[in-house]
Amino acid sequence: MSTDEATDKQTTRITRKGQVTIPKELRDAYALEEGDELVWIETEDGIEVRKATQSAGRGLLVEDGTSRESRDEMADAMEAEIRAKRRAEWTP
Repeated sequence: MSTDEATDKQTTRITRKGQVTIPKELRDAYALEEGDELVWIETEDGIEVRKATQSAGRGLLVEDGTSRESRDEMADAMEAEIRAKRRAEWTP
């Protein structure tokens, strides 16, 4: 991985097996974890990569003007609650 200091862009290389490493700063910033699915979208400008496990409707039920940070906090709290309920259902 390398960083172009002039543009603050990070680059990685594709391995022989077609694998790419996502820089740690980006994994942390977008809460990407092992096992998450990514979707690759071909656009006119190139390739766009998104986290597929994130609901497309995330944040739709909050008031307009709610900050992205608040939306993410609410979504994360709901996601944690859902995971806890699922674990409780599957625990003998």
